[in-house]
Amino acid sequence: MTLSVVIPCYNEEKTLAPCVECVMAIAGDDLALEVIIVDDASRDQSLRKAEKLKKKYPQIVVLRHEKNQGKGAALRTGFQKASGDFVAVQDADLEYDPQDLKRLLVPLRKGEADVVLGSRFQSSGYHRVLYFWHYLGNCFLTFLSNMFTDLNLSDMETCYKVFRRDVIQAVKIEENRFGFEPEIVAKVAQMRLRIFEMGISYRGRTYAEGKKIGVKDGFRALYCIFRYNAHKAPVPVQFIIYVFIGGLAALMNLMIFLGLHTWGVETNVSIITAYGLAALVNYFLCVAILFRHRARWNTFNEILIFLFVVGLVGSADLLLTKALLAMGISAVKSKLAASVSGVMLNFMGRRFLVFPEASVGPWQSQENPLPHNEGEK
Repeated sequence: MTLSVVIPCYNEEKTLAPCVECVMAIAGDDLALEVIIVDDASRDQSLRKAEKLKKKYPQIVVLRHEKNQGKGAALRTGFQKASGDFVAVQDADLEYDPQDLKRLLVPLRKGEADVVLGSRFQSSGYHRVLYFWHYLGNCFLTFLSNMFTDLNLSDMETCYKVFRRDVIQAVKIEENRFGFEPEIVAKVAQMRLRIFEMGISYRGRTYAEGKKIGVKDGFRALYCIFRYNAHKAPVPVQFIIYVFIGGLAALMNLMIFLGLHTWGVETNVSIITAYGLAALVNYFLCVAILFRHRARWNTFNEILIFLFVVGLVGSADLLLTKALLAMGISAVKSKLAASVSGVMLNFMGRRFLVFPEASVGPWQSQENPLPHNEGEK
């Protein structure tokens, strides 16, 4: 059995060689290794050290990016090259102990799991205690991810993720940086694979020691949780998200209408202009956060159906607003009532007409696992 260990590397000249030596130490009679080092355009001596290690160990493959792209891009490159039965992620900074990989392989080798994650928060081993706010942020992101994926992970952001090779090579990885973690968890969950979690040891670094993840990566992870999960979420969860999107668009609709109405613009023109601009914002937010662009239709048909829904709901918005105004109700209350009604109608139109998607289906049976060739393409 062969394990492919993919090591993304960016400016890790001090730790790369010790890390690789630790990885090579787990090889044995029953475990062959393929170590793929992906140098992400390091500016130090990392590449030179990687090439030196390659001469020492024939199992090592060295790949290089001419331009720095990020951890996700490096992993994407490494996964494509992997040829082992299983594929593991190993950071080059020695925060994670490669000896734990042997334990993570156990359920995979037994045929009981398709993906195994190592949790830093379920460990009986050593664990360096650092950065309370990082821990709190990780807990929040993991909790939010679990809400969408229907998993009960304790450490979604962990580096240690081990996959069946056919599984990871069936996934289209889009994120170039640390957004890889929530993206890959979302996509393997949607494949309804057998996902396991096991405790590992952890020796975290400080920023002075070379830790790279920052606040902006946390916000990107938050975005990725919505981006890669929301389009497959249950309808009630999608509606809750849409309330914020629709609410923002409705507020914009209201403010533009009131502004135009105050400036003396004719009522019909004010209503149509406000609604059209708000609908445009609504569409882009839906594509960016909630639904998947071209979920079923090509771009032309999607826009055509979107315009149909916009026209339909816009007509209802116009008729309701004018009717309420004719009844002597104030412009604010009239437009607010029409906007609230529009949120519900717009959600239904977008979810079932513009961006229709099938549900992810049931989880795989432990006794009767399904084929793994139907992943994200």
